Amino acid sequence: MARVLVVDDEATMVQMVTEMLRADGHEIFPFNDATAALAALDSIAPELVITDLYLEKARASGLDILQKARSMTPPALVILITAFGSIETAVDAMKKGAYDYLEKPFKLDELKLCVHRALSYSDAISENLYLRRQLKAKYQFSQIIGSSSGMLGVFKMVQRVADTDSTILILGESGTGKELVARALHFNSRRQFAPFIPVNCSALPENLLESELFGHRKGAFTGAVNDKKGLFQEADGGTIFLDEVSSMPPLLQSRLLRVLQEREVRRVGDTVPVFVNVRVLAATNVPLEPKIKDGSFREDLYYRLNVISITLPPLRDRRDDLPLLVNHFLKDKVCPRNGQPFRVTRQVMAVFEAHDWPGNVRELENAIERACALSETQVLQLGDLPPSLTRYESQVTASTEFDPRVSPLAQSVEMQPLRHAPAAGGLEAEGSPQPTLGGAGGQPVLSLKAYLRSQELMHLNRAMAVCGGDKEKAAQMLGISLATLYRKMVEEEG
Repeated sequence: MARVLVVDDEATMVQMVTEMLRADGHEIFPFNDATAALAALDSIAPELVITDLYLEKARASGLDILQKARSMTPPALVILITAFGSIETAVDAMKKGAYDYLEKPFKLDELKLCVHRALSYSDAISENLYLRRQLKAKYQFSQIIGSSSGMLGVFKMVQRVADTDSTILILGESGTGKELVARALHFNSRRQFAPFIPVNCSALPENLLESELFGHRKGAFTGAVNDKKGLFQEADGGTIFLDEVSSMPPLLQSRLLRVLQEREVRRVGDTVPVFVNVRVLAATNVPLEPKIKDGSFREDLYYRLNVISITLPPLRDRRDDLPLLVNHFLKDKVCPRNGQPFRVTRQVMAVFEAHDWPGNVRELENAIERACALSETQVLQLGDLPPSLTRYESQVTASTEFDPRVSPLAQSVEMQPLRHAPAAGGLEAEGSPQPTLGGAGGQPVLSLKAYLRSQELMHLNRAMAVCGGDKEKAAQMLGISLATLYRKMVEEEG
């Protein structure tokens, strides 16, 4: 039910409207004095205002109340009532923001219907704003997980180009999150309240794709029984995302080129072009240059699409992001058997770090989803992982002595140092004592220098474990020279 403010200088009119709306369960604030009603608007904050347009006994008019009600946050809807109606007055009131206009004398059922429509409209607007805020929050830059150097470069580029109208080509292997980046670009731009239309160009046959993208006229082909808008027209004012654009047939490539050049589309079977105001984002999981050389992709279209390019690194090149991603995918998952949040063992994390992830982030998400579904406890074990990952079990357990405790990924992405057998060529995590600072409850807190050294040691230990003690392979995985690895080992052992 709604808060409704009623204003009229006729007491009988106010009483009649008040009784009717209270009977429907609304909270009513009646006024005979327009000046008092005007002063009370902010404190009452009504969702709906019903006011007479001409208030002869007051210094304020219905238009004054209309203007004040529409300027509030959130604005109230206003229904105007007058005995001196005319088309010109009604049009003027609607231009100033009135929801509707009734002329005296009117039937109570007419007013009741008008109130119902106004409140339904208000609910729809509120729900729409709420859903758009939710969408925007979901696709904030912070929802793209990663802190590696490659992902930091992606974040920087997305922030710089999100609020432009430039065409962007998003490059990356399958599963790296290209559509997530496209949505972040849209929902952080001035087009965020207009449609975002994703299109998978590889999922539709050529004849259907043309009709879907550009629309068709009735009778243009068998089965075209009605006129149809294309997706470019549906996205007018917003963004269209062409995923797997490399699979687009040559004929459609030429038509897409014209859309990018002229900003107009022509429906199948039509002779009149239609102007569209659409931002185009495209994505591909294969390089387009070889397709240009073999003639399967137009070079001029490539340069139109590749105004700005954003390249997403594969997961195997951003292994430092694995704890962050695992934590993200476990964040809202709880074990149905005991209601506890899911966690993973150190063995599971070591297997994650050993895998090359050809399916990238999508494969990791699916692996965690599967493990959560199969696990009998809140602690995900090696046996819960897909077969493609359990093949690493012997390699990891042969090279690593695991701490039987679980890593608290559900609370923190920080991993504790692993202990490694001397035969594996690893470093002893508990070598020299580290200086500490006093913490709450008597818990020791490492100095910043000691903490950073322990984190570096932890990462070196992981690499040595995954590589079975092979220092050359470990150095290559870490992206440092063998000499640097030896130097760090000497520093830590010292």
